[in-house]
Amino acid sequence: MPPGPEPTPPAPTPTPSGPGDAVTVTDGAELKAALAAAVPGRTIRLADGTYRGNFKITRPGTAERRVTLTGSPRAELVTPNAGGGYGLHVNGASHWTIHGITVTGGQKGIMVDASDHVVIDSVTVHGLTMEGVHFRNSSSHGVLRNSRIRDTGTAGNGMGEGVYVGSANTLTDRSDHVRILDNVIGPRVGGENVDIKEGTTGGVVSGNTFYGDGLTGAHYDDSWVDVKGNGYLIEGNSGHGTLQDGYQTHSQRPGWGCGTVFRANHSDLTGARGSGRYAFDITHHDPRSCPVTVAGDNTVVGGDGLVNPGIPIG
Repeated sequence: MPPGPEPTPPAPTPTPSGPGDAVTVTDGAELKAALAAAVPGRTIRLADGTYRGNFKITRPGTAERRVTLTGSPRAELVTPNAGGGYGLHVNGASHWTIHGITVTGGQKGIMVDASDHVVIDSVTVHGLTMEGVHFRNSSSHGVLRNSRIRDTGTAGNGMGEGVYVGSANTLTDRSDHVRILDNVIGPRVGGENVDIKEGTTGGVVSGNTFYGDGLTGAHYDDSWVDVKGNGYLIEGNSGHGTLQDGYQTHSQRPGWGCGTVFRANHSDLTGARGSGRYAFDITHHDPRSCPVTVAGDNTVVGGDGLVNPGIPIG
C-alpha cells in the first residue's frame, strides 16, 4: 500500500551570523559577486533597490551554518528581458534561506535544482511568463512559507503554475517532503496554484489561500491543487474561484497519485463551469492499493458537492 503522509522535521532555523559573516549589496554586480563568494554561515543583505540580471546560487551552506539571502520586498530582482530565463536559480546549493525579497520578470521566478533544505520565506514572486517557484531535480525538504505569488503564466499557455514540485513524466525526480505553508497564491496565476508531480512523496500543503481566476484549461489546469505524487497532506487551505474543481488527484503512473489526505480545507466553487464541479475530484481511488482520504471536516460552497461520486468521506 502506498504510504500515507509522514511527519516531517521542522524547518531549519538560520544560524545567526556574527558581524564578520554579513555583507550588504546595493546593485546586481555586487549581488552576483556576493553569491559567487558565499560561504557557510554568511548573510547577504540586499539594500532596497532594483537588481537587474539572472542570479545564480551554486555554493552550499551546511546544516549547522546556513547561508541567508535577505532583503525587504523593495529589494527587487528583475530579469532584464521578459521571458528571459530564471530570476533566481538555486543549483546544487543546499541549506540556503531566501527571505523577504521580490523576484519579477523573466520566464521563471525562483528555481531550486538539486538542492536540499532550501527555505523560501516571505518573498514576493510575480510577473513571469511561466511558473513562480519550482522545487526540481530531487530537491528535498524544501520549504515555501509566508510568501505571495501572483501574475504568473503571462504568456497565456497554461504553463504558469504558482508552485511546481517535481517533474512531469518521470519518477526520477525525488523532490520529497516539500512543505508549502501559509502562502497567498494568486490572483492571476496562469496554471494550478500548486502542481505536485509523480515521483514525489510526503509533502505538506497547509494554511494557504488560493485564487483560481487565472486558470486556463490549456494544459488541464482546472483546479487549485493537482496531486500526482504519494503520501501528501493537504490541510487548512482556502480556495476561491476555479475553472472546475478545487483539488484533484491523478495517477499519471501506476502506483502514484495515492495516499493523500485532505482535511479542514474550505472551497468556494462559485463561478465554476460545466458539470462535475467538486471540491475534491479523486480520479483514482482503491482503499487497498491507492487510498485517498477526504475528511468530513472539509467544507464547500457552490459547485456540485464536496467529492465526486463513489469516493467515501471521512
